[in-house]
Amino acid sequence: MRKVLSSLLSALLLIGMSVDAGAGRPGKMRLVYWNIQNGMWDGQTDDYKRFTDWVKQQKPDVCVWCEAQPIYKTGTYTKLDNIDEWRKDSLMTQMWKRLGKRYGHKYVYIGGHRDNYPQVVTSRYPLESVDRITGNADTLVSHGAGWVRINVAGRAVNIVTLHTWPQAYGYNVAQADRERSKAAFEGDKFRRAEMEYICRHTIGTDPSAAHGYWMMMGDFNSRSRVDNWVYRYADDDTKLLVHDYIIERTPYVDVVYESDPMSFFSSTGGKSRIDFVYCTPPLADCVVKAEIHTDSYTRPVRSEVVKSFYEPSDHRPIIVDFDIH
Repeated sequence: MRKVLSSLLSALLLIGMSVDAGAGRPGKMRLVYWNIQNGMWDGQTDDYKRFTDWVKQQKPDVCVWCEAQPIYKTGTYTKLDNIDEWRKDSLMTQMWKRLGKRYGHKYVYIGGHRDNYPQVVTSRYPLESVDRITGNADTLVSHGAGWVRINVAGRAVNIVTLHTWPQAYGYNVAQADRERSKAAFEGDKFRRAEMEYICRHTIGTDPSAAHGYWMMMGDFNSRSRVDNWVYRYADDDTKLLVHDYIIERTPYVDVVYESDPMSFFSSTGGKSRIDFVYCTPPLADCVVKAEIHTDSYTRPVRSEVVKSFYEPSDHRPIIVDFDIH
């Protein structure tokens, strides 16, 4: 009987150890966000092995991938033959379940998208899809956005993903009219409208959001006033409209900036910080570390094959560690 009890106790301890090892310590959560440029175009040559090996090394609990869909044939600027099939989400779901399995993520969520530039969330936590956002007839959300929810240490954590319009001219402006549109700053104004729509339909739906756990991240394609000591734009420059809206109209906190406000790190292969992770104050208080991450793999290098692309991406990842309580 004693041997049986001892065996049962050992088994329970082993189960507890394995659950803890797989789920991490309660409240500890690592987020990896990255715009992976055309579905990690550079990773197509090795079936994404270098990419998923790197992700596995980071030991993330949640990943948010921007531009998460393959678009071009390997090593070319030629679009895939089945490009329209990807918009149905079935291929993306299949792809990310396969890749997520390599780095320990079982759950996949695909945000709303009206084109071939979606955001995808993978997670070791179950994902509750709250909304898939593409806008309406009055305000389009060019690359779409998403709202998904997870539970960490008994806390509901809302994750909002986005990717705003990238051009200086306005959305869907005819080529012959683009110079006029640029001169009227219509690209900046369109992004500002996108941001308001996304916020109104996510965090804006929760009157108590400032006291809850919310994060919003993505490729904002716009600069923040907190970095203007680097850019030196005029105070009324329209390039600052998007983040001015967030700073002035929402409770969100820029956690990368707050982690090191005296430094500036580009989130791209150029000299711009256009990728951000925002958190509400209670969640920002749980941040242990937040950084734009560069290493030997993630450092953007211009492709010798297609000069307009970078390897592995034209953006750098952001890694945020939380101790949620």
